[in-house]
Amino acid sequence: MTATAPTRRLIVGPFNRVEGDLEVQLELEDGRVRAAFVNAPLFRGFERILEGRDPRDALTVAPRICGICSVSQSHAAAGALAAAQGIEPPANGRLATNLILATENLGDHLLHFHAFFMPDFARDAYAARPWFGAVRERFKATQGSSLRRAVEARTALYHMLGLMAGKWPHTLTIQPGGVARPLDARDRVRLQAQLRSFRRFLETHLFGTALETVAALTGADDLDRWRTEGPAGDFRLFLALAADLDLAGLGRAHGRFLSHGAYPDGAGGHLYRRGVVVGGTPHPFDPAEVAEDHTNSRMTGRDRPHPPFAGSTIPDEADTDGYSWCKAPRLSGLPAETGAIARQLADGHPLVRDLVARDGGSVFSRVVARLLELARTVPAMEGWLQALDPAAPWCATAPLPASAQSIGLTEAARGALGHWLRIEQGRIAGYQIIAPTTWNFSPRDAAGVQGPLEKALEGVPVGDEGGASLAVQHVVRSFDPCMVCTVH
Repeated sequence: MTATAPTRRLIVGPFNRVEGDLEVQLELEDGRVRAAFVNAPLFRGFERILEGRDPRDALTVAPRICGICSVSQSHAAAGALAAAQGIEPPANGRLATNLILATENLGDHLLHFHAFFMPDFARDAYAARPWFGAVRERFKATQGSSLRRAVEARTALYHMLGLMAGKWPHTLTIQPGGVARPLDARDRVRLQAQLRSFRRFLETHLFGTALETVAALTGADDLDRWRTEGPAGDFRLFLALAADLDLAGLGRAHGRFLSHGAYPDGAGGHLYRRGVVVGGTPHPFDPAEVAEDHTNSRMTGRDRPHPPFAGSTIPDEADTDGYSWCKAPRLSGLPAETGAIARQLADGHPLVRDLVARDGGSVFSRVVARLLELARTVPAMEGWLQALDPAAPWCATAPLPASAQSIGLTEAARGALGHWLRIEQGRIAGYQIIAPTTWNFSPRDAAGVQGPLEKALEGVPVGDEGGASLAVQHVVRSFDPCMVCTVH
């Protein structure tokens, strides 16, 4: 009988280039991760801060959960209030809100690829790889030419937020009934120019071709051809290193995906459809099937699942068992992965469907889905800008009820975000937030089932590097974590 190597345990973290604090405990065996335990080590308490306040305070408090994705928090809060008030924004309000949210989301995608994900491949550990010189020149942290261009392009793109939203982050422009800041014809011309500049950057440097060509990709074979004979650009360089390192075989989670639907279309649908995808099969999303498990969270109430309307965020001072401040959201009792990959799967895009059918939700397919979303969303934004009517209404109003319970669902860059609001006697009686990284970085539940990242890390090769393994970091970063949104 061959003896097996003893299990080693170590803590990885804190991670750099991650929004907020993150630690991962790894159990290693035979040069691979046997088990992972993901810890969100900082408790912030925003859900408790909101209790007892005027419900409209959520528009001010909730965006301050995060300085990177504050617009999505604002959008979810406004959606919950709109549902409580029974109002729908006019077309201008919906279009402007979509534009504001999409600008933030695309800026996040751009920054993630250039500044958070790709710099790991410019490390000396990859010096012998044939693509290393090009990656180092373009993506070395703080120095790479592509990194610098992307930061400049994102800064220019966010001028749109200044014009539409007054400021970023923590704008107050998004309201339950639309937007508080109308745009005139001159504003629209300026916004169109800024968006054209962003499109030009993507088509010149990231993809090397028209965005519509990227959006028309249908499968893994198309990416293989692009890698060998496609237009030069950072996308082709990524495809080359991804094939060399087999990123498509790294970081597969449970294969269950959730999207709340992104960018309402005014007819009850969304630009990217709402839904759940399991084993390649789409299913409708029912918010009533969502509950949070506290078994391994440092929270009271471990004896039962917590539907958000009956949820609680009470730290357990006597805790000795929990290993994270993050709760464990579950859909019909099971974990779900969220993000651009879930949005594009739920929307049925053939490229992402083919990649996931072949390799599952991998490091490769997550990154490709984000880049695909850049190519698909910019043309939609151009259409929304053209559809604005400066002479039409921008915001609807209605009285706030003394009692109500409502949900605001949206899609942040990192995935499905939901705010559950309960009003009693004109005050917030309960406010529960389930953020994308809460879904993706959740701890184990009462049945011992891992969250998506914990599952994705199992089997990852670490060799002699252990916690310093770049493979571990690639998997973690492929989810683009935002830890400050995770622990409320």
